[in-house]
Amino acid sequence: MRDRAIDLCGAEGGGRAPDMPLLAAGDRFAFRCAGCGGCCRGREDLVLSGYDLYRLARRLGLPPRITARAFCRSYIGAVSRLPVLRLAPVRAEGNNCPFLTGGRCAVHEARPLACALYPLGQEITREGKVAYYFQNTGCGGREVRATLADYLAAQGIPEREPQDVLWAVRCMALEQEAPSWEAALGPVILRRFQAKLADALYYRYDLARPWPEQLEENLAWLAGERARLEEMQRRIDRKNR
Repeated sequence: MRDRAIDLCGAEGGGRAPDMPLLAAGDRFAFRCAGCGGCCRGREDLVLSGYDLYRLARRLGLPPRITARAFCRSYIGAVSRLPVLRLAPVRAEGNNCPFLTGGRCAVHEARPLACALYPLGQEITREGKVAYYFQNTGCGGREVRATLADYLAAQGIPEREPQDVLWAVRCMALEQEAPSWEAALGPVILRRFQAKLADALYYRYDLARPWPEQLEENLAWLAGERARLEEMQRRIDRKNR
């Protein structure tokens, strides 16, 4: 799968289909799971948030940038125009997730949101409202039945939901700004800004400090860097006239 086919919102054509109704907290759903790791095989679409990377880096005891270099691919999303980070599949093993070891997840307690939610999907609005929906796995094995609230609690989703909402809302705001910085910056300065944008979203984090406050600090830092680079671009443009 080509990188440009996968953005912060997932693969093109992805998202909630008409036959995937939203679930209320007390709604029940059922699916089958063989515990075989099949949902981790042949995966090229596992997009990470900055919070996902932070959790993985803490679990591995590595800086976020080193974690990303070892296990991820990075590029600019074709739609969002923001840096995208996704787990790099292991080609020699049929595009399996790099953390699939012996049929089990080696980082289960720090697994990304998409993995923790499965077989549920999540929607977040620009206003920060969250909804969940069911995606039929088509898997065999034992039947699992649960209410939405119970399943989310068992996967630790309520504890991380505020961070996931913060990430989504801030990224959607940046996405709206992207056309203005792309118009203001030439190709060379734009690449420098995009590198700083990736730093702010993914890499510029102290693993000993809480993630949310650092994201907000990073975005304030990024605003200053953008202003500095736009002024640099204006000086270049004046010089070249």
